[in-house]
Amino acid sequence: MANTKSNSFLKRLRRLRPMDYFRNKRVLVTGAAGFVGSHLVDALVDLGATVRGTLHTIEPYQKNSNCEYLKVNLEKFDDCKLVTKNIDFVFMCAANSSGAAVIQETPLVHLTPNIVMNSQMLSAAHESKVSKFCFISSNTVYPETDFPVQESDSTGVFFDKYFIVGWMKKFSEIMCEMYSTKIVDPMQCVVIRPGNLYGPRDKFKKSESKVIAALIRRAFEEEDPFEVWGDGQDVKDFLFIEDFIFGLLLVFSKTSHFNTYNVASGKPIKVKEVLEKILNLTNQQRIKVIYDSSKPTMLPVRLISIDKIKRDTGWTPSTGIDSGLEKTYEWYKSYFSFFNPERLPYDN
Repeated sequence: MANTKSNSFLKRLRRLRPMDYFRNKRVLVTGAAGFVGSHLVDALVDLGATVRGTLHTIEPYQKNSNCEYLKVNLEKFDDCKLVTKNIDFVFMCAANSSGAAVIQETPLVHLTPNIVMNSQMLSAAHESKVSKFCFISSNTVYPETDFPVQESDSTGVFFDKYFIVGWMKKFSEIMCEMYSTKIVDPMQCVVIRPGNLYGPRDKFKKSESKVIAALIRRAFEEEDPFEVWGDGQDVKDFLFIEDFIFGLLLVFSKTSHFNTYNVASGKPIKVKEVLEKILNLTNQQRIKVIYDSSKPTMLPVRLISIDKIKRDTGWTPSTGIDSGLEKTYEWYKSYFSFFNPERLPYDN
């Protein structure tokens, strides 16, 4: 099995003095089988934290032997109380999430389960005297713009197709602010709004995969002709998962009051350019690509400012899109030579 954590990434983590912040802390990562959660578990263990992770219906691609895993349902308050007992920090990575097709066709699947989980986890964490809570939000909380959105640009106006998922995330952010600033016995909360994340252990099932994961799988399977919904001119902000975890932990360690941060690349790129890079990487340059503008697409342009996190922490991404795509593809080849992406991940 390919090692998904580069030595350079681990060295970067260990060198930073703020990362001592996590040593010997009792940390809960919800959604520990997920894309963000599994990488976060590994990083926190490496930093000397005592880590507990929650699982629900799936297992991680690869369990960390130094993490305590609990199989629970976070829609049940008793389970939320169980997992937050004797915990210092909570990273709320668990979410009912999916790809663009589900968001467009059945957006309500994101509403009730996520609101219930987020509200109950905040309540349980507060009752358990958790000192700091991190909520992983989304850039869907921003309106459609032609400029890089800053944290203050989330005003309650959303791209129409993101209206439901955007409000779900936004209300969850507001709940974090309530627990941080509107009660007598506050709990510190920090809200993180990621760019479009990609990398090893991403979701590669067709019903769940997002842009880069879907394109890598289809190129690996030598799909020809290669049909792309839209004209390929959609602009995204893609961030490699290791850079995201680094930025997330740095922000968390330095934040002492309620705050919100974009953690993205700050470097927009067209989907068509990403596809060309993937086809070159997979030696599929000769396949026929068909752009179908009659098919539905999502937000045409998303530009994200990372000025705030750079100013407050000094963080900047270190993995370029070419390197990130290569690392993701090499992991995909290694892992899915053994498993069909339509199967759920299994422990190895």
